[in-house]
Amino acid sequence: MAGTHSGAGKTTVTLGLMAALAARGFTVAPFKVGPDFIDPGHHSRVTGRASRNLDGWMLSEAYNRQAFARHASGADIAVVEGVMGLFDGYDGRSEAGSTAQMAKWLDLPVVLVVGARSMARSAAALVQGFERFDAGLRFAGVLFNHLGSPRHLDYLKEATADHVRMPVLGGLMRDAAIAIPERHLGLVTREDHDLTDASRKTLTGMIESQLDLDALMDALPEVNPQAPPSTAGDPPPASSSPPVRIGVARDAAFCFYYPDNLELLEAAGAELVTFSPLSDRHLPERLAGIYFGGGYPELHARQLADNRSLRQEILRCSQRNMPIYGECGGFMYLCRQMGDTDGKDYPMTGCLPFATRMLDRLKALGYREVTQTRETVLGPAGQTMRGHEFHYSALSETEAPGGGAYRIADRAGAPRAAEGMVVNQTLGSYVHLHFGSCPRAAAHFVQACRRWAEGKNSQ
Repeated sequence: MAGTHSGAGKTTVTLGLMAALAARGFTVAPFKVGPDFIDPGHHSRVTGRASRNLDGWMLSEAYNRQAFARHASGADIAVVEGVMGLFDGYDGRSEAGSTAQMAKWLDLPVVLVVGARSMARSAAALVQGFERFDAGLRFAGVLFNHLGSPRHLDYLKEATADHVRMPVLGGLMRDAAIAIPERHLGLVTREDHDLTDASRKTLTGMIESQLDLDALMDALPEVNPQAPPSTAGDPPPASSSPPVRIGVARDAAFCFYYPDNLELLEAAGAELVTFSPLSDRHLPERLAGIYFGGGYPELHARQLADNRSLRQEILRCSQRNMPIYGECGGFMYLCRQMGDTDGKDYPMTGCLPFATRMLDRLKALGYREVTQTRETVLGPAGQTMRGHEFHYSALSETEAPGGGAYRIADRAGAPRAAEGMVVNQTLGSYVHLHFGSCPRAAAHFVQACRRWAEGKNSQ
């Protein structure tokens, strides 16, 4: 079942569907199309299962099909939330990277969610256009969102009755009580706006009362997803050696991680140990490496700066050549200082000799292909990985000593500024990498941590 949209509010609709299905006793496997960290966190809250990212540019068709088959296994129903509009991908010429492409790769029917505020008969033309645009898609039905009254839904049903083949599954009324707050990177994260049991009940009641959930279930086919054979990009078998302990920063400041990244590290022989740069005064014991994901360190800059003992401990680890990897928010924390939009500077760990500053405008957004120009803790020179950038901050200094370790291109192949800052075995970048694009990167990081631990223990 592929969820997509025309208009705003699809995440709330998706969460409502997931909550209602879970309340009926179904085991729901959640997925999200595109490079998103925030929506999957809310998915996991209402389903009790980790939500997985599917992506037609960062990841191969085989990887997406494998991931879907593996994580839909054992569930009663899979719900895939789309990205942007149904046919929106990374250019205007093809379906590449779109929800439509993913629906066809996975052979899933589409539920079209249309924001119909102030619309009546025009909605029929809109839905008809979506229905006819690509004969390769199957539609389970259309849901109308942001309606003003039950009579509004009646108008829409009358308008579509003679012009649209897909059934109208219902319409959701405008209700501020179920809206999820937003901020500069999108919706507020689960860590800062966790859905309460009362909110879940409200969502469930909304879906059950305003949508024909039984008709939707009847329209869905039984699917037994088959994973294609493993590809050459799969990681090597895990080492038979004891697991190597890698710390993972995890709290309200650092919460952007692809579950696949963490699992690929574990498959390569890592024992992941979480800690909080906000509240923990010391690192976990016996670490051989550290991974800092993205998030919102700028919202917690003072608290991060005040935790001086942990900042100093991380700097000592970097100076002792421990493998450390940070991306986006994690990269900012690894730098010398972080500045806010009011001109206030906060000291960070100092592992990398740069300062970052928050801007009042979007600095970078888009897919990125990274080619390493020299060996790092993630792999050798020439290794290529894919990910994305999305941030409102920038480096105050633009040149790294000796240059960055990354040559970066956008999705169209146009070069971007060199990046991938390295000091000792500390690597930081604004790019959020998906290790599924190059599973060897996860294995290389674990191997680097193991070598460091073995060298330390032999001294």
